[in-house]
Amino acid sequence: MVYISFAARKEHRTMANTLHRQTPTASPGSSSAASLAVLRDPARAAVLLYHPLRLKILAALLQPDSATGVARRMNLPRQTVNYHVRELARAKLLTRAGRRRRRRMFEQCYVATAQGYVLSPELLGKLAADPARVADVFSAYYLVGLASKMQSELARVSELAEKAGKRLATLSLNTELRFTSAEQRARFTEALQHAIVDVVGRHSSPYRNADGSPASGRPFRLVLGCYPIPPEEKQ
Repeated sequence: MVYISFAARKEHRTMANTLHRQTPTASPGSSSAASLAVLRDPARAAVLLYHPLRLKILAALLQPDSATGVARRMNLPRQTVNYHVRELARAKLLTRAGRRRRRRMFEQCYVATAQGYVLSPELLGKLAADPARVADVFSAYYLVGLASKMQSELARVSELAEKAGKRLATLSLNTELRFTSAEQRARFTEALQHAIVDVVGRHSSPYRNADGSPASGRPFRLVLGCYPIPPEEKQ
């Protein structure tokens, strides 16, 4: 099955589907979290990675709970979890999700600000993967470099669109397939290349003018990659 979509979207929404958080009855004041958040700020990323417990605490708070509740579930001292929760909240990786009554006291609940997080390649600065530095354009490393470039550019343009209150048009295609021989794979590659060149030529405008200057219209990047699916890891 081929999954393809090309539509205007808002930041923090996936193209195929949007994940919605169920509002828990224990924390009526909680708000819905984004499906995905990209960490581009080195300070925020440092807060998350500073201590291995913070990843576990953030994962435990994909559903609203208090620091006391997390400490109980993880069998950790409440003071330790409280400290890390405060730091994660200060970095806006956690947000308040209402309060709940426990005996004669009220506990502050928190929830993760997203269902999942991505560390932007920009965090590595000049060390970030760059396809321009890979000599073999047919290698897996070149494809990794392209994926890194795409991730970085998508994060930046999504942030700009969100700040401007505009919708962002993106395209995604995802499918799985099999080849039974190298010859079949080569025929597929050649046919796909010809098809893409034909579609781009007939349904898009030139990227640059004859003198090398940028042509009119909004520029887009089209990236197509194919790689062997790794075997599932045994639990």
